[in-house]
Amino acid sequence: MVAQARAQSPEAGTPINLDDGVVEAAEAALAAIGAARDEIGQVIFGQQKVVDLSLVTLLAGGHGLLVGVPGLAKTKLVEAMGTVLGLSARRVQFTPDLMPSDILGSEVLDESADGKRHFRFIRGPVFAQLLMADEINRASPRTQSALLQAMQEHHVTVAGERHDLPAPFHVLATQNPIEQEGTYPLPEAQLDRFLLQIDVDYPDREAERRILLETTGSAEHKPAQAMTAETLMSTQRLVRRLPVGEAVVDAILDLVRAARPGDGDKAVTDKLAWGPGPRASQALTLAARARALVEGRLAPSIDDVAALAAPVLKHRIALTFAARADGETVESVVARLVERLG
Repeated sequence: MVAQARAQSPEAGTPINLDDGVVEAAEAALAAIGAARDEIGQVIFGQQKVVDLSLVTLLAGGHGLLVGVPGLAKTKLVEAMGTVLGLSARRVQFTPDLMPSDILGSEVLDESADGKRHFRFIRGPVFAQLLMADEINRASPRTQSALLQAMQEHHVTVAGERHDLPAPFHVLATQNPIEQEGTYPLPEAQLDRFLLQIDVDYPDREAERRILLETTGSAEHKPAQAMTAETLMSTQRLVRRLPVGEAVVDAILDLVRAARPGDGDKAVTDKLAWGPGPRASQALTLAARARALVEGRLAPSIDDVAALAAPVLKHRIALTFAARADGETVESVVARLVERLG
């Protein structure tokens, strides 16, 4: 059976027992994910890794932070994902003068025909299934923090009243590199809400050639819808049902705990000001399951953990001043930790 072969544990080489319901749901999910990847690939060129990590983020039920210089199709990617996945999407351009009420909404005083006055809540753009926070690090910390409750608890509180957000709810934020002018670095508490940090690099020559030829003509390709919100949510439930082998769990624990000051190898941890908490372990477990599904497998492997180490850990680790002065980077520290997974 194809599904059984895909469900083999790469470490043990033996089939993992899955009930018929999981196998049937997985086969349908694999087909839908494949169609979604193909449609997004029709408009996003040379960024397959970024596309896959973005899909992993949403399939795992999390939020993603897209980091890169302007002009690398970050905004276009989020727009395409909203269309392909069948999600109601809204975009907020973050600027220094943006206020929390511009995102969450506000109460206005209405007067009825009989002269009675009452407050009415007008929903902000956060009430969408896919919210694009464009250049999130250009808004003030006060406005950035307006997303904290929404991202973690999937509801907002305005004037003491709770307002639930639609399901599913995801934030895909774009961010210019911190060293550029006019930005406000995201605080650690906000960064930890993002499942993955997805670095968007420059396309290679052939991809850029395709961009030139296909985006400067009179006709522009539009992606087609390949999934629905209900399909996405059922796939998210499936991701949580996929089995995780003991070897993979141990690899996740070894990796995350080794990145904490005082817990891992002193040669590495002496370079760390602070490290990842349990939320990083949760993120790796969910993301590894989702990545396995995106790649057509029904069980994650240690290779999935290694591939996702940087996206999960980069924004959850800070180096000491001495380490930065010595030329160390978070990327080099994470790479050293991955090498020890064997």
